[in-house]
Amino acid sequence: MVNNEHNPWAILSSKEQYDNKWIKVTEHKVLNPTGGEGIYGVVSFKNKAIGIIPVDEHGNTWLVGQYRFPLEEYSWEIPMGGGPLDIDILDSAKRELKEETGFTAEKWTNIMRIHTSNSVTDEEGFVFLAEQLTSGETEFEDTEVIHIKKIYLPDAIELIMQNKITDAISVAGLLKAARLLGY
Repeated sequence: MVNNEHNPWAILSSKEQYDNKWIKVTEHKVLNPTGGEGIYGVVSFKNKAIGIIPVDEHGNTWLVGQYRFPLEEYSWEIPMGGGPLDIDILDSAKRELKEETGFTAEKWTNIMRIHTSNSVTDEEGFVFLAEQLTSGETEFEDTEVIHIKKIYLPDAIELIMQNKITDAISVAGLLKAARLLGY
């Protein structure tokens, strides 16, 4: 019987290749699970990924749209951002929701823990459902040009099915929220 909890990788040496205020890239010389030598690059994030799905009493949610530099394309997503590792994830979720939509919420539910691309990164993400919303003013960061769209949650799911929402945290979070809310 295979022990799925045992780490079959052996690290022979490690070297930091790149570091900035958001990420660090480390190259590891390894013995892989079959005993062969190789290299493995790992991108380590300096924040947790925090996504929020605001939902009102009518089943509407809000998406944010912005141009994503790495993809060279526009992307519709749930409100999200980075939560510092030493800050409570709920506090980060509240900040991100206010920043990107202007909303505050009375009811918060952590609905998901997610690893965004676990073959190359250790990034850990969390998705919150935010309900009992109160509107307010947005507080965009100075580097952000964001558009906000109100949409019925089942219509957001249809955008996923049409490949018009492709961000992994948004797709997973919206699908789970819709299921939990009975849509």
